[in-house]
Amino acid sequence: MRETPTWRIPFGIISLFLLLIAYGVIVARYAPGIIGGWSGATQTVVYVILGLIWLLPLKRFLIWMETGRWSAPDSQ
Repeated sequence: MRETPTWRIPFGIISLFLLLIAYGVIVARYAPGIIGGWSGATQTVVYVILGLIWLLPLKRFLIWMETGRWSAPDSQ
């Protein structure tokens, strides 16, 4: 368990915030042009998937913020 503060936590929070803004801007800029003519149900599915896809790397990123490693430490 971590006893002292580390630079990774504020850096990780700011990075996560900036990357999510960039991802949102990219999706908002390009997705409507690509899927704008599709049916409403299909667009909903695509936007739900795009809204959840950023969660895929989140676990490893949070592990790095806490431990400094990209994978979970071995539990013993």
